[in-house]
Amino acid sequence: MDAAIALALLNWVIVDADSTPLAARPAAGVKPNIYGFSLPELEEALEALGEPGYRARQVMRWLYGKRVRAFAAMSDLPASLRETLEVQYDMSLPQVARADVATDGVKKLLLELSDRELIESVIIPAKDRLTLCVSSQVGCSMGCAFCSTARMGLRRNLHAAEMVGEVLAALGELDHPQEVFTNYVFMGMGEPLANYARLRRALAVMTAEWGMGISPRRITVSTVGMAPVMERLLAETGVNLAVSLIAPTDAQRDQLAPINRRFPLAALMESCRRLALKRRQRVTFEYVMLKDVNDSEEDARKLVKLLGSVRAKVNLIFFNRFEGVGFEPSTRQTVERFQAMLHKGNLTATIRESRGRDIAAACGQLRVEGQRGRTDVGLRVAAR
Repeated sequence: MDAAIALALLNWVIVDADSTPLAARPAAGVKPNIYGFSLPELEEALEALGEPGYRARQVMRWLYGKRVRAFAAMSDLPASLRETLEVQYDMSLPQVARADVATDGVKKLLLELSDRELIESVIIPAKDRLTLCVSSQVGCSMGCAFCSTARMGLRRNLHAAEMVGEVLAALGELDHPQEVFTNYVFMGMGEPLANYARLRRALAVMTAEWGMGISPRRITVSTVGMAPVMERLLAETGVNLAVSLIAPTDAQRDQLAPINRRFPLAALMESCRRLALKRRQRVTFEYVMLKDVNDSEEDARKLVKLLGSVRAKVNLIFFNRFEGVGFEPSTRQTVERFQAMLHKGNLTATIRESRGRDIAAACGQLRVEGQRGRTDVGLRVAAR
């Protein structure tokens, strides 16, 4: 796994989404998925077919306003155009292969993609919110020692249409047709910023008035430390950022999150200080508490010093066990003592309670066994 991680980091590239006309350039003979289009792109495509550009906005209303699942249902479009759309474009969504419900009400969805690869998404209900945890890759190449998804390696990136489809498929699993998610967190399988071009495109569809119309303030993207991309994310999308920090020193973080060898804490903190945060916006630092690894009083003091110059909020997370891992979760007493020390150091710190553990849907537990199909190497697929 170490060699694969090193190769992934060596080959990591970011490609601007605007350099590619379509969100997901399909293989020969494969129809492009309509959910990957922006409004201007769809206007251009329809005009090339001899249709007026305003038809594109009508299509978008059917896709995201009324959420129809067939071109034939778009009744205000000419019959000839509906037939053309059926021939030219795919509008399939990821299919729900299985849905498991935890004792605390959390629902985990196993979604099958068009090439039969599998991902997991998680629906997390709470008293005043309903959150969807979204995956951005099939597997992950970051190799974090505390995360079950890392055991899969990276199989491939999700296309923008697949991420949008993931959200729409999850909406279809809610109990009431008019129910919506209040929050969206890209904290599922994968490192979102390693798939930045497609992520940005998916976020554009989610937040645009012609798309899903979701406020960027309702969306959080988590990264394990892709320092150079964080600034682009906030500047170009306006969403919230969460950084999976794990440890307050490079020596600890090198072992727990290998990306730190490429972007050590000094670089990460410098990027955080340069972020174009809104007046009341802060960076959330996620800190998984590992017994006798990163949970000492000295670790807390170092964390206070590390984050002293950043507009930060710390989210302390109980480690969730999975098969084959060598870590144990910190005790609640230890976590609460750690929190108190952060408060003493003038850091805002909250404790995130684990949800969905009995169905392996909690933080760090997402993993699909027996994946089918081709394994992609490194992060080079992001350039396609």
